[in-house]
Amino acid sequence: MKKIILTGDRPTGPLHLGHYVGSLKNRVQLQDEYRQFIIVADMQALTDNADNPRKVRENVTQVCMDYLACGIDPSKSTVFIQSLVPEIAELAMYFFNLVTVARLQRNPTVKAEIAQKGFKTEVPVGFFVYPISQAADIAAFNADLVPVGEDQLPMIEQAAEIMLRFNRIYGEEVFVKPRALVPEVARLPGVDGQTKMSKSLGNAIYLGDSADVLRQKVMSMFTDPNHLRVEDPGVVEGNPVFIYLDAFDPDKERVAELKDHYQRGGLGDVKLKKHLVDVLDYVFGPIREQRLLFSSDVGYVENVLKEGTEKAREQATLVLSRVRKAMCIDYF
Repeated sequence: MKKIILTGDRPTGPLHLGHYVGSLKNRVQLQDEYRQFIIVADMQALTDNADNPRKVRENVTQVCMDYLACGIDPSKSTVFIQSLVPEIAELAMYFFNLVTVARLQRNPTVKAEIAQKGFKTEVPVGFFVYPISQAADIAAFNADLVPVGEDQLPMIEQAAEIMLRFNRIYGEEVFVKPRALVPEVARLPGVDGQTKMSKSLGNAIYLGDSADVLRQKVMSMFTDPNHLRVEDPGVVEGNPVFIYLDAFDPDKERVAELKDHYQRGGLGDVKLKKHLVDVLDYVFGPIREQRLLFSSDVGYVENVLKEGTEKAREQATLVLSRVRKAMCIDYF
């Protein structure tokens, strides 16, 4: 049987080029080799958006449109809504008893995200126990592999720790040990030069951006601040424009020539950015067009989610029956 992959996104906004490089492109390739479940994690999105549930709801279909536009095939990948698979929440409840507060506090990803959100001492409990709920997501499908970025490795380590602890306490090998699958890609910086492209930072180029919006964002992109005149030599390393060209321009020889020209001087930022616009239009124009088609047929998108959620529940139900039996709570 094919190994199982669990991957997904929080529906807090449409997906951007960073998502494409970091996960979406890889998912399209993986769906032929693995049994892939893609979670639209609306419950996790509510951990820091509890006061704005409509934002989460509206973005569930938006995220699914992005998946389909990029090439996710519903006949190969199961796309589902987290909150409509109650087995996940049940499993999280059992896992709560297997983790200490001190262990959660030591999770470096949790600490970093609490600092980023500015919660300080006002951390929502749902956000604090995020590693446990993520472990439940993975365990509910007994996933072998979980594609993540390097910053999320502590989360997968803790998920594996929880599942192995469950096996040990209840004396049955209910869960396999999940393994992180880290894509070999560079993280895309934001157009403002920040180290990470992010919805919350407002520095992203979205998959659904029109050609005009894409051009506007690229032309405002941060480059080498000391490259003031065309004839000045410029810095390539860490320059967002060249990071994007490395990621998306299929002509690597041309990119190498542009880097050499920029470093010795004589290549202006405007000309360089216009070239990047052409490259991104070439790569993402077809995705943009597909997304427009799906946005005009929301009923189809919702049906993909409905059927995917039904399939996901079938798998989660099988896993939970083994969990209840191991815990001696399979009463009737």
